[in-house]
Amino acid sequence: MGEDHDDGTVARVAAIDIAKASGMVCLRVPHDTIEGRRVQKVWTVASTTNTILELGDRLVCQGVERVVMEATGSHFRPFFYLLGARGLDCWLVNARDVKNVPGARRRTSWTGCGGRRHPRAGRPT
Repeated sequence: MGEDHDDGTVARVAAIDIAKASGMVCLRVPHDTIEGRRVQKVWTVASTTNTILELGDRLVCQGVERVVMEATGSHFRPFFYLLGARGLDCWLVNARDVKNVPGARRRTSWTGCGGRRHPRAGRPT
């Protein structure tokens, strides 16, 4: 897992914008053949145990190092704990804090897919 860069980015990262019945997943990984380029894939998953476990397997197979989640209420819990059980480093972030990350793009969809670290990200209490 040691692919953190000096500028605070993580080479293989996933972001999930979690709603009550689903999550919008954004995966960013390095391009296979072009040095310095990244590939981004976005898709929706249901908030059911089996689909979250399948998502965890897919992220592990892609070599994802960190999963950053944004959610309201307690809808994050199934994603956070099931993906964490798959060995993924899960961060829960507040939407207003993510908007203030240096270098973050204006969002039409969730910007957490940029792979930036955030100083207030962490585990839920």
